[in-house]
Amino acid sequence: MFQQLDEVEGRYEELTSLMGDPDVAGDPERYREVAQQHAQLAETVEAWRSFKQVREDLASSRELLLDDDPEMREMARAEVEGLEERLGALETELKLLLLPRDPNDDRNVVLEIRAGTGGDEATLFAADLFRMYSRYAEGLRWKVELLSASHSEVGGFKEVIALVSGDRVYSRLKFEAGVHRVQRVPSTESQGRIHTSACTVAVMPEADEVEVQLDPNELRIDVYRSSGPGGQSVNTTDSAVRVTHIPSGLVVICQDEKSQLKNKNKALKVLASRLLEIETQKAHAAESDARRAMVGSGDRSERIRTYNFPQNRLTDHRIGLTLYRLDSIVEGDGLGEVIDACTAYFNAQLLQHQQEGAQ
Repeated sequence: MFQQLDEVEGRYEELTSLMGDPDVAGDPERYREVAQQHAQLAETVEAWRSFKQVREDLASSRELLLDDDPEMREMARAEVEGLEERLGALETELKLLLLPRDPNDDRNVVLEIRAGTGGDEATLFAADLFRMYSRYAEGLRWKVELLSASHSEVGGFKEVIALVSGDRVYSRLKFEAGVHRVQRVPSTESQGRIHTSACTVAVMPEADEVEVQLDPNELRIDVYRSSGPGGQSVNTTDSAVRVTHIPSGLVVICQDEKSQLKNKNKALKVLASRLLEIETQKAHAAESDARRAMVGSGDRSERIRTYNFPQNRLTDHRIGLTLYRLDSIVEGDGLGEVIDACTAYFNAQLLQHQQEGAQ
């Protein structure tokens, strides 16, 4: 591992030099590529340099354990204990940083939220989830662009699709995919009974045009008049677009924009991301048990989380996490703690599988 880290540090220093090269600096595309690689290695190099410094400090402190002065030996013993703990933590961090990177981690995502069981209450919960993710994204200075929405009569969403753009969006949201369950008393419930509803969340990496080539001959594009909220042009112009991918049978409908062209472009973006997700899942199914374990955790058919409003409780069933701060989480403020816990858990699982495979 240490040899690998030395190689990473050497590559980092090489990239640092390249960023100062006038030829590279004068080529925006080349500079962007070098800067991106440099940024990807920065955290690992920083941790490796800290590890080496702590290792040196530990060696010096251990020498002081042999000092003639009892007081000096006692001070050294306390230092050694703290440094050993710090060194162990850094070693674990480095092992995690050396795990194979998910190639999609730096991508934007297409976020889909669909109301499931629970009728009107499920559509209201879908709106709550969309608001939660939007608030969380706002805190990270990500951009949320609404691609498509199907509204319910009570002000919720039957389905809502958005493009979330920013720094390493997929790496933060990929474990949010699955079935989210809510337990609360609906506003229409006169006897105070708790109802259970559910929504499905899908998190798909945004597809690049070079990765998913949409053959026009394999697409059927229908236009029709929009329905639902949308302003004066609703039901007066054929702005809504339905795109059908004939080979797979996938259908995407976009009608939020007044422009037919904008709706078409948004529908094609969603379709490309869905097709990329299908291909990615096929590839994952053929990989190792360790990789499949992580992918399985994001299976959209799996119930991953329960939001219990009467108890102000959130439970993530995959990792055994329970927090009694649901009010903060649904506002987006506390969601980061949940995402951090999920990321740490699944990274630790992957590390364990990798170590078992190496034995």
